[in-house]
Amino acid sequence: MNDRKVTILALVVILFVAWYTFRPERLVVNQRVYEELPAAKGDSTPQPVASGAFHGVAHPTDGIATIFHFGDGRRILRFTNFKTSNDPDVHVYMVAANDAQDSQSVLRAGFIDLGLIKGNIGDQNYYLGSDVDISRYRAVSV
Repeated sequence: MNDRKVTILALVVILFVAWYTFRPERLVVNQRVYEELPAAKGDSTPQPVASGAFHGVAHPTDGIATIFHFGDGRRILRFTNFKTSNDPDVHVYMVAANDAQDSQSVLRAGFIDLGLIKGNIGDQNYYLGSDVDISRYRAVSV
């Protein structure tokens, strides 16, 4: 009887660890984000520098990505009307290519990881460091 209790306890622990590691519910639960474009300091207005539409490759993805430059030197990558499928470990990449056709082209071209995506639906902002050369990193991939 003791062996059976140990086996059941071990199975419960293994199932919990597997669930926590893979978080399958995130595949069907949408994470909505609605961030405003940050206010410019002083009387300047943020200027759009580059913009493009998302297109789906591995997953259906829609929306617009725009880089805004602020008078104080800040730059923000902004997603508007963004929508993609959810996953537990989605990152935002600036890719050193004109387009990100697939995972292999992203890896070959090189990329900068801007971190985990804030949500799979909605408007959101990602600050670009001064080291991000937007003449080189021309595509965005999630």
